[in-house]
Amino acid sequence: LESDKLGAFDSHDVALLSAFASQAAISIERARLHQKILSGQKIEEQLNIARQIQRTFLPTADPIIPAYDLAGRNVSSEQVGGDYYDFIRIVDHQTGIAIGDVSGKGIPASLIMASFRASLIAEVRNNYAIRIICGKVNNLLCESLQPGNFVTAVYGVLDSKNHILTFANCGHDLPILIRKRGDIEFLREGGPALGITRDVTFEERPVVLNAGDVVMFYTDGVSEVFGSDGRQFGSQRLVEIVQQVKDQPARAILDAVHGAVTRFASPQHVFDDLTMIVLKRL
Repeated sequence: LESDKLGAFDSHDVALLSAFASQAAISIERARLHQKILSGQKIEEQLNIARQIQRTFLPTADPIIPAYDLAGRNVSSEQVGGDYYDFIRIVDHQTGIAIGDVSGKGIPASLIMASFRASLIAEVRNNYAIRIICGKVNNLLCESLQPGNFVTAVYGVLDSKNHILTFANCGHDLPILIRKRGDIEFLREGGPALGITRDVTFEERPVVLNAGDVVMFYTDGVSEVFGSDGRQFGSQRLVEIVQQVKDQPARAILDAVHGAVTRFASPQHVFDDLTMIVLKRL
C-alpha cells in the first residue's frame, strides 16, 4: 500500500488489510496443498506403474517339473523392491533357478534389480557354464553400478532327469539343503557379491538330490528379522522350521516359514523385502 499523503492510513485500514490478508493466506495455502496432493497422486501413480512392471519380472506361476515340487514367493517391503527370483526354462529337463538381493531399497534398488535380471537372462541364453554366466554378469554390473551398490545372488540349474542341482553362490545367504534323513548342508560355493570387483573367478558345484530332499533359497529379509528380545530369526531357526514341515508340499513350506517369520518379528521391526524358493524332490 502506498499514498502521496502523510498518515493516509489508520487503524481501520490495518484491520481491513489484515482481514483480507488472512483470507488470501488461506486461499494460497489451499492452492499449495492441492498442488501437493496432485504431485503426490502423480508419484503414487508412477510407483504403481513401476510396481506393475516389476511384477512382470517375477514368475506368474510355479513351474511343473516331473518328480519335483518347486515354488517361490516374493513380498516387497515397499511398492517396489530389490529382491528377485526366477525360474528359467533352458532346455528339456533343465530349469534355471535364480534368487537375488540388491543393496538398498525402493526405486533405486528396483532399477538395479532390473539391470541384473536382464544381464542374467541374456547370459543364460548364450548357454554358458554357470561359473561363466556369473563372471559375465558381474562384469556387466561393475560397468553400470555406482560404488557401494552390489547384488548378492544364487544361480543354479536343475537337471531333473539326472537329479542334479548345479549352482554358484555369489555372496548370497547360504541356501539350505535338508536331506530326507535329516542331514543339513549349506550351499556356499561360488564367489563374491556381484558388481564390486571386475574379472572375479566363480566356481560351480553339483549336488545330487535324492527323494525327499529339500533345498531352501531365501534372502536376508527372512533371516535378518528381529524379535522383541533383540535377537535375529537367523538361519538356524529357519532350518528348524523347514525340518518340521519338510514332508509337506513346497508351497506349504513357504507358508510355514512366512508365518514363523511374521510371528517372530517385533511390532517395531521394519521388514525388508522377503523372497523364498523351495525346491523339493518328490
